[in-house]
Amino acid sequence: MLSVLGAGLSLAQPVAVNQVIRSISTGRSAAPVVLVLVLLVLGAGLVGAAQQYLLERTAEGVVLTARRRLVDQLLRLPVREHDARRTGDLVSRVGSDTTVVRAALTGGLVDALGGALVFTGALIGMALLDPLLLGITLGVVLVAVLAVVIASARIQVLTRAAQEAVGRLAAGVERAVSAVRTIRASGATDREVARLETEAVSAHDYGVRVAGVGAVLWPISGLAVQGSFLAVLGVGGYRVASGALAVADLVTFILFLFMMVMPLGQFFSAVTTVRAALGALGRIQEILGLPREDAQDRAPGRTEGTPGAGAATLGPGRRGRPVEVSFDQVTFSYRPGRPVLDRLSFTVPAGSTTAIVGPSGGGKSTLLALIERFYDPDHGSIRLDGADLRAMSRTDLRARIGYVEQDAPVLAGTVRENLLLAAPEADEAACQEVLGAVNLLARLQEHPEGLDAPVGDDGAGLSGGERQRLAIARSLLADTPLLLLDEPTASLDSRNEQALHAAIRSAAAGRTVLIVAHRLSTVVGADQIVVLDHGRLTATGTHEELLGTSVLYRELARHQLLV
Repeated sequence: MLSVLGAGLSLAQPVAVNQVIRSISTGRSAAPVVLVLVLLVLGAGLVGAAQQYLLERTAEGVVLTARRRLVDQLLRLPVREHDARRTGDLVSRVGSDTTVVRAALTGGLVDALGGALVFTGALIGMALLDPLLLGITLGVVLVAVLAVVIASARIQVLTRAAQEAVGRLAAGVERAVSAVRTIRASGATDREVARLETEAVSAHDYGVRVAGVGAVLWPISGLAVQGSFLAVLGVGGYRVASGALAVADLVTFILFLFMMVMPLGQFFSAVTTVRAALGALGRIQEILGLPREDAQDRAPGRTEGTPGAGAATLGPGRRGRPVEVSFDQVTFSYRPGRPVLDRLSFTVPAGSTTAIVGPSGGGKSTLLALIERFYDPDHGSIRLDGADLRAMSRTDLRARIGYVEQDAPVLAGTVRENLLLAAPEADEAACQEVLGAVNLLARLQEHPEGLDAPVGDDGAGLSGGERQRLAIARSLLADTPLLLLDEPTASLDSRNEQALHAAIRSAAAGRTVLIVAHRLSTVVGADQIVVLDHGRLTATGTHEELLGTSVLYRELARHQLLV
């Protein structure tokens, strides 16, 4: 509406100027017409300001929507997609690519749509004044438009390549910053700087190539203006001298010419920015078009959020009864032809503590990832109380599981925010209870901010053992019927290991616990120990039983001085 109003106010100005000139030439008072002209100019300015504000606000809204969708999509992609892609590149699509799309909206696209009205109105006015001059003008303009359309196609290709180069640079920076201590300790700082400089140069080179094409496009608008103006001035001057055209009409025609050229410049700008935005938009759509993890839950015969047979809906903080977990001929591989787990079958009885042990690379952590449904088995099935996990929604399944990963990730923020991640309604007393259980409460009480003490980026303010204990406390606070622990004592000293053993024994009451461990001292008291070797089950039993029946387990125990 503002575009239409602004176009009308602008198109009325040359008509008013024409009347001013005719009034002066005939000796009539031009004051009323001059007042109308002033009001038209002021009105067009106010409408333009309002339109620009709404345009900027709308562009921000579009970017906000795109970023919301991208963030929602990124956090719901299957884990395999995150395994296959670089984090920095994904982050750049939320920041850099959406900014390029915003530029398309504010860089002339909407203005060009509104300017089309002015362009059309100016053409009509020029046609009524002098069709010959209009034909000369259009001849110059059409050549310019053709050149812009051809050259702008190159900009789309180069912009996408430039954005991909920026994504690689962001991924490289994220990689280096996250491992800055390792890089410095390895004396690799110069090599990493050189690697990132190479990526930066690549992004720069693509940017320069985009600028080169743009440098060809920008003068075209100016040449179109100058060429058409000189042609109109020359031919129009001749027609005025011959009496075929009035001076007032020539002045009005030239004003219409400038009104036509202004939206033409907006069109040139819009073509360039839209072509650039299409490259960035393609990268955004690539991510938005990927299947989401929750889409895989929509199996035939059930709706999203409905548990499968035998699975009861369970909210965080409601432990419920212990659950049984069983593996039936499970085979899984990250890459075709290289199984990590091979026809694995065993059962974790409800309410028991079961340990998974074996050499590194034997598939122990993968086993826990399959229970969490970060991946699904290639063959066979995993059952929870008799129900196939694939018949359950991931949301319902994960509400029943507490999971502590091997690397014990801690999110930037405070201790409280990390604890409440899986149990947002837990009170302070419950938080202090689980911190005490993992021998971390005294450490936090020394800090003046207590539970609101910051942990730093990736938990940099905590030691490795403290990060691991905080992650375990977070799972204990969720109070789920199934607890998965991946190397829970890997970063702990003997004192804290003993405290954690006591915490695990306490937590095991009334729930099923599955522990992956290299330290056999962590699991000697387990109800059942499962021994894996290269993804295959080699033995099950208690610690004492396995010392007599499993050669592999006996070797592991001997190396750790347990026999």
